[in-house]
Amino acid sequence: MKIRRVAALLCLAGISTAVQAVDLSSFPDAAASDPRRTGVMRGTPPEPDKLVRWLDASHLKFPNTRWSFSHMRELVPTTDVWRGNTRVSTFPRAEHDLDNVTYLDMDGQKRRWSEALAKTWTDSVIVVHRGRIVYERYFGAQEAQRPHIAMSVTKSFVGLLATMLEYEKKLDPAALVTRYLPEMADTAYADATVRQVMDMTIGVQFSENYADPKAEIWAYSVAGGIMPSPPGATMPASFYEFLKTLKKDGEHDQAFAYKTVNTEVLAWIIQRVSGQALPQLLSERLWQKLGAEENAYFIVDRTGIASGGGGLHTTVRDLARVGEMMRLKGRFNGQQIVPAAVIADIAGGADRSKFAKAGYATLPNWSYHNQWWVSDQGYYMARGIYGQAIYIDPKNELVIARYGSHPIAANAAQDPLILPAYRAIAETLSSKK
Repeated sequence: MKIRRVAALLCLAGISTAVQAVDLSSFPDAAASDPRRTGVMRGTPPEPDKLVRWLDASHLKFPNTRWSFSHMRELVPTTDVWRGNTRVSTFPRAEHDLDNVTYLDMDGQKRRWSEALAKTWTDSVIVVHRGRIVYERYFGAQEAQRPHIAMSVTKSFVGLLATMLEYEKKLDPAALVTRYLPEMADTAYADATVRQVMDMTIGVQFSENYADPKAEIWAYSVAGGIMPSPPGATMPASFYEFLKTLKKDGEHDQAFAYKTVNTEVLAWIIQRVSGQALPQLLSERLWQKLGAEENAYFIVDRTGIASGGGGLHTTVRDLARVGEMMRLKGRFNGQQIVPAAVIADIAGGADRSKFAKAGYATLPNWSYHNQWWVSDQGYYMARGIYGQAIYIDPKNELVIARYGSHPIAANAAQDPLILPAYRAIAETLSSKK
């Protein structure tokens, strides 16, 4: 991938010059960073230079992430999303050799599907076409039964649950946040509506710049127990403590601004409205009904609150089940799990002019609605940093579920390669009878 283009895209995505200057060729490639080859966390005990730990935050450093993203339960506190006692739903299979599907990336360079997977440090991927698994691969430390961190794909689950509560008249998007969370009266959210939170048009002082050590995302991460507190630092010790410190920056409802704290506020709201913790809500509303193959799990903070902004872990097969349920307008495993109107609302998107102000060069004419990324071409996505994704294309009857451990957090670093690859797979499969 051309470094100049990556730099420009990262700049537009809000990533600092420290990240722009990084040449992807400076990182070990997919094969060289494979934990099975590097020996990370191998042995009883592992060699000192092969240890991955929470205490020194080495679990968040590449290439350790190629192991830790599918082993987070061994490093931080978590809680289950129970799959229930229901029978596992099964996908029919109709394998296709897609490895040599070719396409042009955003730089106009000819690529192959298998190349795109390797060059984006893919950990696992499943392609479902017309309800059948046509392609399934695992790399590095990933295995079919092992949950992987979903990062901000988690947000789309929270948004889906919130939209369901909206359609049940249990949540009013037009209401002020403080109607449900009076605790937020002295924060940036005092005059914000739930709709503005759901669509991320909140003016709040919060930087998601992963290259800036002073960005608020790190204090958020410490509050959630995702990483240790710096020596001598005094910081909020839970998600809710942190949320109550947030101050306003600009006006609400002017432009899309992607900020994880909005989803944590929304997760707090839906738990207050439903009277259920997020893991329980997800278990009862989705996991048990989907016929999920494995329990999912959430990272929790020191008070036991689940991370709604990025703490969900699932197997890639169960991620595909969610995507297929969305493609089928909420119906899956012999039942209507989510009302079709909820799916239609999400897939309909939001104000593209507000989204455009955020400057996502790789996502022209997209919008963001109910915590989902929506294209004007009829397909939509759940997206997470480092390459986590559910890609849903109802027109071409396609779902792609993918987990990854790219060395750069911002998806702008891999969008030029992977998004055209998704389109190529859609076009290839749609031509088959």
